[in-house]
Amino acid sequence: SNDEFFARSTAAIPGGVNSSIRAFASVGGRPYIVARAQGAHVYDVEGNEYIDLVQSYGAVILGHAHPAVTAAIATAAADGTSYGAPTPREMKLAETIAERVGSCEQVRFMNSGTEATSTAVRLARGYTGRDRVVIFHGNFHGATDALLAAGGSGVATLGLPGTAGVPAGAVAETMVVPYNQVPTLDDTVACVIVEPVAANMGVIAPAPGFLAGLRAECDRVGAVLVFDEVITGFRLGRGGAQDVFDIRPDLTTFGKVIGGGVPVGAVGGRRDLMETLTPLGPVFHSGTLSGNPLATAAGLAALDHLDADAYVELTARAGRLAALLDDACREAGFPARFPVVGTLVGMVCGDIEHPTDFEGAKRTDESAYARFFHAMLAEGVALAPGAYEAIFVGLAHTDDILDRVAERAQRAARAALAAVTR
Repeated sequence: SNDEFFARSTAAIPGGVNSSIRAFASVGGRPYIVARAQGAHVYDVEGNEYIDLVQSYGAVILGHAHPAVTAAIATAAADGTSYGAPTPREMKLAETIAERVGSCEQVRFMNSGTEATSTAVRLARGYTGRDRVVIFHGNFHGATDALLAAGGSGVATLGLPGTAGVPAGAVAETMVVPYNQVPTLDDTVACVIVEPVAANMGVIAPAPGFLAGLRAECDRVGAVLVFDEVITGFRLGRGGAQDVFDIRPDLTTFGKVIGGGVPVGAVGGRRDLMETLTPLGPVFHSGTLSGNPLATAAGLAALDHLDADAYVELTARAGRLAALLDDACREAGFPARFPVVGTLVGMVCGDIEHPTDFEGAKRTDESAYARFFHAMLAEGVALAPGAYEAIFVGLAHTDDILDRVAERAQRAARAALAAVTR
């Protein structure tokens, strides 16, 4: 059973999970244990079927176990899984990314979004000869010490360690500022790193002029502008958020989508910046599994299916899902809103306005989300086990499946409301 597997996992793995959110700590209860997935569905070890609105936190767009992706992985695996040497596929994937994302004149691969953001920060510091990094409260850039800073008091403040195990020195040169406000920089700033659409504190769009303001302010002081497109890259559109909002960053970090569900990360950007990496420049980067055959094969197969039509379809489905969920909650009298930014859907619980920054996002009613989450799970719909995650819809979520989500959401919203009064 799920409980038996989880109990066994907790003996072998800290907390029973390899990524903390999976433990259901913020929503309560115990996690379902996934045995397999197909298209829009995941199946747990007990054989229960769930309509999956997690989609590996956005890594999967074509649907689980898409035949083109699984065939590409199988073909690649038959040729060997890792060589520690250059391969044609990594070259082709780099060319594919550069062709779609105008700011990426060159691309370097690694194995995760966390590796990508840590490399981007090191690269910006090495290129500029400066130390200070500016991040935005509520943006998430992976498990990199310098980027795991929490805001202290004050409007713009030097960061404090956001987790145990990060020494104060690691974030001493990290400044945390409010999202959707353009900070005033000086010539000590190496880079500004930003999620062009915030997708880790709910889904929050950039305010008009925010991204353009960051571009201008970085240009004014000679700082590097880094877009963290680990979630938005190749999900928001063919050229990512920077194409949608028409802003050209200096560096971009990618993950999730470019591996078609297999672990991968990348940094892309201006040629002069990228050539600051070793072996051409002084900024060290390496990795035995970087650009590995499985990830690059899966990535090429996935991106090959993500043409302009796919994004039109994806945008329509995201809008439809948000409207259906909105209607379901409104009819039940359950207070929730579902903001949409292109292909991304968020959920805000409680009688609050759409947030524009982290302070606003924190007003979401987490206990209401937990009730809705469990009610949806009981109906066979899987959401992320945290109130600040995005809802991910993919090309496998047909109209028929979305209709089923709507029916189940109506019952779940009523159950979530009833759970308060018990």
